[in-house]
Amino acid sequence: MPESVVGSPPVMSHASSSEFHRIRRLPPYVFAEVNKAKAAYRATGGDIIDLGMGNPDSPTPPHIVAKLVEAVADPRTHRYSVSKGIPGLRRALAAYYDRRFNVKLDPETEVVATLGSKEGLANLAAAITSPGDTILVPNPSYPIHQFGFIIAGASVRSIPATPDDDMLEALDKAVRHCVPKPTALIVNFPSNPTAYLADLHFYRKIVAFCRRHEIWIMSDLAYSEIYFGDAVPPSILEVEGAKDIAVEFTSLSKTYSMPGWRMGFAAGNPRLIDALTRMKSYLDYGAFAPIQIAATAALNGPQDCVAEMRTLYRDRRDVLIKGLHAAGWNVPSPEGSMFAWAPIPERFAHLGSVEFSKLLLARAQVAVAPGIGFGEHGDTHVRIALVENTHRLRQALRNIRAFLQQDNASPADPQMEPAQ
Repeated sequence: MPESVVGSPPVMSHASSSEFHRIRRLPPYVFAEVNKAKAAYRATGGDIIDLGMGNPDSPTPPHIVAKLVEAVADPRTHRYSVSKGIPGLRRALAAYYDRRFNVKLDPETEVVATLGSKEGLANLAAAITSPGDTILVPNPSYPIHQFGFIIAGASVRSIPATPDDDMLEALDKAVRHCVPKPTALIVNFPSNPTAYLADLHFYRKIVAFCRRHEIWIMSDLAYSEIYFGDAVPPSILEVEGAKDIAVEFTSLSKTYSMPGWRMGFAAGNPRLIDALTRMKSYLDYGAFAPIQIAATAALNGPQDCVAEMRTLYRDRRDVLIKGLHAAGWNVPSPEGSMFAWAPIPERFAHLGSVEFSKLLLARAQVAVAPGIGFGEHGDTHVRIALVENTHRLRQALRNIRAFLQQDNASPADPQMEPAQ
């Protein structure tokens, strides 16, 4: 091996990025295999009905877009913005909480704007976590719920995802047996991926438990406005005393079909809000000011678009669930969120969620999200997103029905074949 030249810079190894400490704690991206198969099929000109990613397909309402255009035409908005959110935006979020949940928030100390709820969750995890802390996270759950803390150096303990006594019993066991004692709990209702809903009675139990044991609560309420029955999803901040220990994340992505705009919020406990605000002050200058101005218009403006969005997803849900049942796939009808949490048909249960997703892609040209991507306890399910119009959903259902009626259905072949 040649000697290094005196005075020359050290030679950097080009080994895998997995050698970096924090990257080593992240598992391989479990959706990669399905995404690779999708890309390969599309490269041949094939048509995939993609129900995998929860990416709203509806356009952002016109009055919100118009406000963005108006704001961006003003050159004064092109400068650095405010990391914690412009004052009018924080006041608009506080007003939303007041009218929707009857929760009073101080826009100065109890609200901070985030670049989508995902960024807020990750940065708050980094702000409050010490290496070795124990965090309680439902399994299955949206990946950032656990990996935000794992990246920050914490240990994650899985608890049941159902809003019932099973979760409460798991919390009690964790407090009694975890060393060190848990410092934070994640809750997410309506949940991604399971679509479970929680009521205020359950939240009261969670808040009482966590106050007693001095455990922070982080509530992900991104799907608060997507519900289909009489049960209107509450905020955990409605519980008396919740603001002593809880912070809640919301997002405009689903409510106003603004996923690419990256606008969300954290609200609640002033100490947690201050920690997140300080962290963000070092990392970003906030969203582009015209986006914040348009987001203010979304929250303060007419809300007919929200009701229309809810009706759209309800109609899609009804078409999907009815069609799956007719095809012989018994999938529970979700009461909220934009997802159906579908148990893998018994005939294919031995495959696991990744292989079943690849098989569905190969034989029915329908893409879904493997449940294991949301935690090992999700491997018996796949997540189906309501992100295609009813015409495309019916096409997907015809393909799925034909696939399920095939006697020779087997693990996906290298060459994808269309459904008959």
